[in-house]
Amino acid sequence: MPNKPASPDKLAEIVVQGMLEKKARNVVVIDLRELGAAVTDIMVISHGDSDRQVEAIAESVVDEVKKQAGENPFSREGQREGNWVIVDYITVVAHVFKKDMRGFYAIEDLWADGKVTVITED
Repeated sequence: MPNKPASPDKLAEIVVQGMLEKKARNVVVIDLRELGAAVTDIMVISHGDSDRQVEAIAESVVDEVKKQAGENPFSREGQREGNWVIVDYITVVAHVFKKDMRGFYAIEDLWADGKVTVITED
């Protein structure tokens, strides 16, 4: 019998853990469930300082979600380039940018109507 999928909140929490494990910078969680036309329930956004760190952060997200929730991503995009990696779990989408690309695309601004939570590294 398959496990019940993790809730979007729990999945986002695990994604954040995976990001912080590899020293992701400026982690932001945006809850989009109150918006009518959102593409996902929750976006988790962060950046790394190099393409190698971006790849490591994305891989850590995949590893943590697999370990804690037993789930694989629906899709992964951008892994080779290392400028912007998207890890899509349908209800939660993780965006890991290289710093300059994050500023260029500014997706936090596009979804600023959602409930934004800035994660501090305690």
